[in-house]
Amino acid sequence: MVALLCCAGSGLNAQGTEPIGKIAPKPLFRDPVHDGAADPTLIWNRAKKEWWMFYTNRRADMPGLAKDDVSWVHGTRIGVAVSRDFGATWSYRGVAKIEYGAPDYTQWAPDIVYDHGKYHMFLVIVPGTFRDWNAARFIIHLVSSDLESWKFVSKLELGSDRVIDPSLYKMPNGNWRVWYKDEADQSFLHYADSPDLTHWTPKGAAITDRHSEGPKVFRWRDHFWMITDPWKGLGVYRSDDLEHWTAQPDNILATPGKIATDRSKGDHCDVVVSGERAFVYYFTEQVGADDDPKLPFSSRRTVLQVAELHEKDGVITVDRDASARVYLRPPQ
Repeated sequence: MVALLCCAGSGLNAQGTEPIGKIAPKPLFRDPVHDGAADPTLIWNRAKKEWWMFYTNRRADMPGLAKDDVSWVHGTRIGVAVSRDFGATWSYRGVAKIEYGAPDYTQWAPDIVYDHGKYHMFLVIVPGTFRDWNAARFIIHLVSSDLESWKFVSKLELGSDRVIDPSLYKMPNGNWRVWYKDEADQSFLHYADSPDLTHWTPKGAAITDRHSEGPKVFRWRDHFWMITDPWKGLGVYRSDDLEHWTAQPDNILATPGKIATDRSKGDHCDVVVSGERAFVYYFTEQVGADDDPKLPFSSRRTVLQVAELHEKDGVITVDRDASARVYLRPPQ
């Protein structure tokens, strides 16, 4: 595999063993239909030997709306992109085959895990297409054998009708935990536990020092980490037990970058750990310097980006202006 990657132009490190990847473009990916890609989550397709990315596809190109009409963020279907070079470049594949609810139902912010031979998607549903933010939202569980077609399993009963942005992690004891935003409780991040990904017990608030959304939990460099989206860049928390979380003083991706399409704060991300390396996939709004008057509704448009994370003395940093050589190891 190493020789193949070398010949394919992925590059090797100084020892000539571990692929260091190809330089990812900026932007990493634009949705070719609505140009509103957001909230990415990545999963390795075990049959096709490809990385797949599922993302919220907001209808940024929707015409004829009043200033406060947010129906363009509703009525969406989850987009799918594919990478055949281990996460460096992506091509559009279409929309996910999810048969749930009425045709006007909204799909947001999925998270996907692989367990016991199946892919499990946890997906936010808004039951309709709305012009404001005052609608119920809940999380459903779907399964797939191939990432192609998804079957509904259940609706998560979490004690609230305003829950969004699930993030799944398998606990050291073999049980599962999901973190999510509960808008009914001051937009704090809550969590729930399950022995089987189907039956869930809400446990209450996990993070209460700020209002935020889009949690992402992962293990890296001998610590557990949670990255959140408090709308001021991305917040970082560290934990040794997945129970008690210590906030990092400074957010990452809070300062706009210098490269076109990446000159606004980073929003709602996924993180993929690849050996000792880790990569953050996030989205940016095309406002300010990147507001393009030639594109209708430019300020609604969002693109996906990638950068490498760095850790020193328990602090995570990102240089979003540095070239990201991306190589995502397939999971064992």
